Amino acid sequence: MTAPLNHPLPLLELDVLRTFVAIAETGSFTAAASAVFRTPSAVSMQIKKLEDTLRCTVFTRDARSVTLTTDGEMLLGYARRLLAINRDAVSKFVVPDVSGVVRLGSPDDFGERILPKVLKRFAKSHPSVAVDVVIDQSSNLRERMRRGELDIALYTACRNVPQDADVILNEPIVWAGAKGGNAFMRKPLPISVWEEGCAWRADALEALGESGLEYRIAYMSAHTAGQRAAILADLAVAPLPRSFVGDDIVALGPEHGLPQLSCYNLCMQLVSEASAPARAAAEHLRATMETLHEAAA
Repeated sequence: MTAPLNHPLPLLELDVLRTFVAIAETGSFTAAASAVFRTPSAVSMQIKKLEDTLRCTVFTRDARSVTLTTDGEMLLGYARRLLAINRDAVSKFVVPDVSGVVRLGSPDDFGERILPKVLKRFAKSHPSVAVDVVIDQSSNLRERMRRGELDIALYTACRNVPQDADVILNEPIVWAGAKGGNAFMRKPLPISVWEEGCAWRADALEALGESGLEYRIAYMSAHTAGQRAAILADLAVAPLPRSFVGDDIVALGPEHGLPQLSCYNLCMQLVSEASAPARAAAEHLRATMETLHEAAA
């Protein structure tokens, strides 16, 4: 029902929107409660309040999962945009004078595609903060974080997201192949994967094992450029995020005889007792990912 023109529209609370986004990204009220430092019952009350305010249902819930309704999908875009604007506005006034060094670890794929944009924007808003970047495998980055060698670690995980990490991106994994290629038709299936410890590799091998499809590892590289080279040469297919698909690389799936893959999470872990520069960089990463996610949507 549309509110009368002379009646003020209700305001959406940012804390409630933050909880809503956390549930949408984790697919769980319990996991979201941990992410926003609230109890599950408090999270449920926030969502009920949100649904009462908007007069619609934003989540469909059953015993196993939580999914967005059509209205929820629409709200998610607005929520991410509002949270990103809020973080951007606050950062202009609260942290412009922060200075120091931030040790940031990132996996190769994120470091190649997105990190340059993030660092460019961060340098403009925080010119007195230097960022030392380490590119490594996700498993190694988590170990570096454990040893205290990093202030912020970005790493991928398909399942079992650590409680002390935030999910800043959730994206489907697809089989990627050369446009017009036929590698997916060969027997056994030639695949290109990363080394042990890669979340995409683990998900792909598990899916192949469950499907019973015969395969062989035809190409192995720890770098995105190497993976793309194998795909473009039609030497193999590879498990990649959907955002990697485009131009001469296409997404393949069950319609091509390949097993369905799941989603992966890009996690961000901030060191305990983080410095002001590290906290500023972490907030900037969150805001940038929300903005990029909204633009993609």
